[in-house]
Amino acid sequence: MGNQRDILVPAEKLEEQRAYTEAVRDALQRPLGYHIVTLGCQMNVHDSETIAGMLDEMGMTPVDTREEADLILYNTCCVRENAENKALGNVIWLKELKALKPSLIIAVGGCMMQEEGMGEKVRKMYPFIDLAFGTHNMYRLPELLFRVICEKQRAIEILDEDGGICEGLPVRRRNGFSAYINIMYGCNNFCSYCIVPYVRGRERSRSQEVIIEEAKALADSGVQEIMLLGQNVNSYMGGGAHFAELLYQIDRIGVPRVRFMTSHPKDISDELIACFGELKHLCRQLHLPVQAGNNRILQVMNRRYTREKYIETIGSIRRTCPDIGLTTDLIVGFPGETLAEFEETVSLVDEIRYDAAYTFIYSPRPGTRAASMPDDTPIEEKSRRIQRLIEHQQAVTTDICQRQIGRIEDVLVEEVSARDTSCVAGKTERGHMVNFRGDASLIGRIVPVKITSAGKNTLRGTLIEQSLTR
Repeated sequence: MGNQRDILVPAEKLEEQRAYTEAVRDALQRPLGYHIVTLGCQMNVHDSETIAGMLDEMGMTPVDTREEADLILYNTCCVRENAENKALGNVIWLKELKALKPSLIIAVGGCMMQEEGMGEKVRKMYPFIDLAFGTHNMYRLPELLFRVICEKQRAIEILDEDGGICEGLPVRRRNGFSAYINIMYGCNNFCSYCIVPYVRGRERSRSQEVIIEEAKALADSGVQEIMLLGQNVNSYMGGGAHFAELLYQIDRIGVPRVRFMTSHPKDISDELIACFGELKHLCRQLHLPVQAGNNRILQVMNRRYTREKYIETIGSIRRTCPDIGLTTDLIVGFPGETLAEFEETVSLVDEIRYDAAYTFIYSPRPGTRAASMPDDTPIEEKSRRIQRLIEHQQAVTTDICQRQIGRIEDVLVEEVSARDTSCVAGKTERGHMVNFRGDASLIGRIVPVKITSAGKNTLRGTLIEQSLTR
């Protein structure tokens, strides 16, 4: 990574965008309603919070549905083919909406737009899209909207180079009790199946001082939980500080809960493992994608660890924090995967016993090395394999949930239950969702709940009332 000054977007460029923000706000006859649809990971969710913050500053207001919006923006994902198809399918549907409402502004941003040739594809094949931008130039949204609103032009702008780090952009957060903080952007790992380094660029870390300042401001505002985000958070190197050092600094701030994702197994250091035993506010939860349980497949994936090393790492983590909740990502049907190699992934699930696993059938991404590898396994066989894997993981998840019965867990209440409005739902420190009787006044609070029963994936409990009157 270069000097921190080299990766920051220059102040004069941000000042230029502020001028466009004011110009758009002044040009609006009335506040425009915007509706953002977010696809993909937590990084995209946080990007959408930043986009919403910029739109707010331009004098626009959020609306709940696409039908009532003056501007609809899709923040897209391209990690898997299904996500890309979903984005394009939904955008095509907007063509009909725009025919009924010609003044509607349709915008598309995010990872999908950074794919090679996608900008030109949008320009030629989707003339009803007014605005398109990628991950590297999101901060230029005010200028692009100025072209659309004030100059009545299409604005399709995709930058090839890695995006600089933009500090000081406004954010409209989802709620007042939990918050994301991006600590780094991009990835240097180039796993053979993964498009992320091509659409998010190489690793760039924010400075430790700026992150700490942001975390302190969130703590002062009453935030109960912070999630640190990055494509590979444990390769963070802000101003020479390693990720474990950053965690120690954030722990001292006193936010009740701190989480992070996503981590790469090859970069789990002894210092990071020690954090789970020493830091008061670090949640006992870790998402550690393994992707496969067979060494040959791991090598072809360019994961740079073995099954044995991964198991050894998990052992060290559990010795430090025996009650930690582990989750993972698993890919089924990677090019050339044999049935015997797949069975090693199933056996790893049985051995590690994850709280949950996100399972996917391999999705070829143009431009990645794996996309050109021979793949002669029929989709029907891949479907059988993933169903078998899901069944194994479901049995483990159900058993782990059953083992929580009788425990008293601190739960951060997030919402009124969608199924029963007399109940609320929230997460334990370990990441399990709990439903229990309560009302909206509990949202945003961490409360003790006794776990009374368990379903396949969720828990039910009873609020310990006397604790609320202390």
